[in-house]
Amino acid sequence: MKALIFEKFGGPEVLQYKEISTPSYGTNEILVKMKAIGLNFADIYRRRGNYHLSGNPPYILGYEGSGVVEEIGSNVTEIKVGDRISFADVPFSNAEYVVVPKDKVIPLPNEISFETAASVLLQGLTAHYLTKDSYQVNTGDTVLIHAAAGGVGQLLVQIVKFLGGKVIGLTSSLQKAEIAKNVRADYVFLYEEDWVTKILEMTDRRGVDVVYESVGSTLSSSFQATKIAGTVVFYGMAGGDPEPVDPRMLMDTSKTITGGDLWNVLTTHEERVKRSNELFHWITKGHIQVSEPAIFQLRDGKLAHELLESRKSTGKILLIP
Repeated sequence: MKALIFEKFGGPEVLQYKEISTPSYGTNEILVKMKAIGLNFADIYRRRGNYHLSGNPPYILGYEGSGVVEEIGSNVTEIKVGDRISFADVPFSNAEYVVVPKDKVIPLPNEISFETAASVLLQGLTAHYLTKDSYQVNTGDTVLIHAAAGGVGQLLVQIVKFLGGKVIGLTSSLQKAEIAKNVRADYVFLYEEDWVTKILEMTDRRGVDVVYESVGSTLSSSFQATKIAGTVVFYGMAGGDPEPVDPRMLMDTSKTITGGDLWNVLTTHEERVKRSNELFHWITKGHIQVSEPAIFQLRDGKLAHELLESRKSTGKILLIP
């Protein structure tokens, strides 16, 4: 089979499109012929050597994708050859064929395309648990969303609106502000502005009910924009490490900080399927829209990595075998 591999850490130039052996599968696994593969920043970090990789080169990136079941292990009974499936956390997906443990299989409804599934699963399931578990958004909540034009940010905006909240988005440019407004953010401010003051003014000095904080370096400002007894959900550090949080400040203001990590939620097959089905339902009913992805052939993986690394993309980037 063909795969996108690399043998040493570095920039996009280390990626190679090569013929390698088709992987073998076990009794509790299936072999999937890939149709669409999601590209994520974690792939860049692994390619650079920032994230640990086990085993020896050649390495294969990728954790998210969708495809058709080609073969099944002897202990697999609930899945059959020809089924449409997707997954969010299976390694080595930058290839024509991928081995998927049966417990990580997410059945793909006919109404959801391979491209949509590969575009939305990781980011969509993240937005799902952030709004359902980390902080349960209720009708009337005022919600501040960092990086509102990003992949998770756009989905958060739409889910919060669907759940009855009011959204204030933060972006780094006017172009990205328009993207956030197009997915129904009520207000959008730029990071270069004094956004804390503006938010306090528009909320009569109260602040917002919850902040979805994915930048890291803005954590202290997020607390300033949060109301007494409000919540900051910390789930990313795209802009650098946060300053330490003083527990006395939390005590004096009754504010809460909570962390978020998808892999603490997707702990069973049942959780994967239940949450994915709700996400797919929201998509088919039109409650959330998935922006058109940028599509590259798997052989052109270098170009896809360059685009993602440039931070000029606003939607998902897919690789097609």
